[in-house]
Amino acid sequence: MKKTHSIDYVLLIVVVILILIGMVMIATVSIPLSLEKFGNSFYYLRHQILFGILPALALAILFFKIPLNYLKKYALFLLLANLIALFLIFLPKIGITIKGSSRWLNLGGVIFQPSEFLKITFLLYLSVWLSQKANKSKPQILIAFLIILGILTFLLIKQPDMGTLVVIGIVAILMYFVSPMPFWHTLLIILIGVTIGLLLIYIAPYRLERLITLLRPETIDPLGKGYQIRQSLIAIGSGKIWGIEGIFSLGMSRQKFGFLPHSISDSIFAIIGEEFGFIGCLALVSLFILFFWRGIRIAKNCSDKFLSFVAFGFSTLIIVQAFVNIGSMIGILPLTGVPLPFISYGGSHLVAELIGIGIILNVSKT
Repeated sequence: MKKTHSIDYVLLIVVVILILIGMVMIATVSIPLSLEKFGNSFYYLRHQILFGILPALALAILFFKIPLNYLKKYALFLLLANLIALFLIFLPKIGITIKGSSRWLNLGGVIFQPSEFLKITFLLYLSVWLSQKANKSKPQILIAFLIILGILTFLLIKQPDMGTLVVIGIVAILMYFVSPMPFWHTLLIILIGVTIGLLLIYIAPYRLERLITLLRPETIDPLGKGYQIRQSLIAIGSGKIWGIEGIFSLGMSRQKFGFLPHSISDSIFAIIGEEFGFIGCLALVSLFILFFWRGIRIAKNCSDKFLSFVAFGFSTLIIVQAFVNIGSMIGILPLTGVPLPFISYGGSHLVAELIGIGIILNVSKT
């Protein structure tokens, strides 16, 4: 009889805490915007609960209960379905374009972002692929890996969704690195990735402008390209050690009153820094590090290669997203539009993240 273990309750508790932090922050930060647009103080919180948290919890439970061999069996099918959804966003009436970006799909009134679910389906397929190729080191395997990444790169650049591309690229390279593949494979993949990045900057000079603005946002176009990062740094700096108004400054942010763009979504970490100071930011980062440690622990304890890659991949996905989001808010990385996991406003990313959590907890009990 196959031995089973209890789920990783520490990881579960960390995720619950992060979701609760997100709900509290969305509730307080969104009040001015909710009143201005809808005349309802808690419109965004209610929307997040109904179309984010509730469906996310339902799917998390489903993927926690589903036999893991089903995920392995249907990983390719899930990825292909996701790729079809990515193609559909470019069709009129189905795809939705906002501010020049075609990232959303409207199917029967349900609007979602397929690229968020690509993080899940691609990592599942990659876990299957790496577990099957783990003891082989033929050049054809590297070429196949590059072809897979190439297709995803094309679709994400076409949207464009550089943030998702960066996150998936980093996680894929790290998964390849921890596999038994030759180290020179990883170095070659990184070299190709850097080359593509430089080419994208050359083709679209605005990306270079973002990097230059990152260095001196207060002097280089402070009311244009440097505005968001400048306001983010002002918010975090205003928080000092304990928060803008002292040890308990929840709801006292000034930047949420129309000064900081995307204050409930991409920039919510800056508001946390403003209201809870350095200590609050440190506590939040510690939660993400604890989450990553528990995920890696689950991966190390797996005897099955596929499940080990799955746990490592999803744990790495969350910590990389957190690093990219926080890094862009404190001015060490360019703005990419990557949400802060479990906390930022938005249904698609939260649903995708909790599907991943359901899978990790499922793996932890094997």
